[in-house]
Amino acid sequence: DFGGGGMLLAMGVLAALVERIGSGKGQVIDAAMLEGATQLGAFLWGLRKSGVWKNERGMNILDTGSHFYNTYECKDGKFISIGSIEPQFYAELLELTGLTKEELPKQMDRTQWPAMKQKLAGVFKTRTRDEWTKIMGMSDVCFAPVLDMQEAEAHPHNKARKMFVEVGGIVQPAPAPRFSRTPSKIQGPPAQSGEHTDATLAAFGFSKDEIGKLRQAQAIA
Repeated sequence: DFGGGGMLLAMGVLAALVERIGSGKGQVIDAAMLEGATQLGAFLWGLRKSGVWKNERGMNILDTGSHFYNTYECKDGKFISIGSIEPQFYAELLELTGLTKEELPKQMDRTQWPAMKQKLAGVFKTRTRDEWTKIMGMSDVCFAPVLDMQEAEAHPHNKARKMFVEVGGIVQPAPAPRFSRTPSKIQGPPAQSGEHTDATLAAFGFSKDEIGKLRQAQAIA
């Protein structure tokens, strides 16, 4: 709905507006959610053609198949995530987990991925999530703690970015993306049923008497 639907359509509208500047003509934009979702996964078709991506589930770099792009449970039952695909990031992962001194298989040796997942699972079980965050949080491991929604609201980075705002007593994501010249702002909470009916109809030229009759007929809230 979002990435493959709304975002694709919004991108299509913007592209059509830019094209109109040169042609002076409008056009119909056909945005199908299935096609949008397929576009988001287009890189997988390239990986499959190159032999990097296999059809079997859970056998690939990004679908829990690899040990270096996965989530792991910690000593306290909480979880962390890593995405150390590039060699330099993988090297730092090995260093910070203390595995550099061991004899390890090559990173892309798929036959060794299950054993390496077990090895890393054992390592991450030795410390709590917050302890691993202190060790890896500012590194190039491509590491992140797995947070619940309340933790995400209180995370220092998110607070510094003011990523969440409270409107009408409800904490919610702030508008994004951000603009340097025309900053966005949530105007207020959602309207209650009928809250703006009178003002809206009056703006369209309805008199108080007409609005009263519509309400009496239960045509409006």
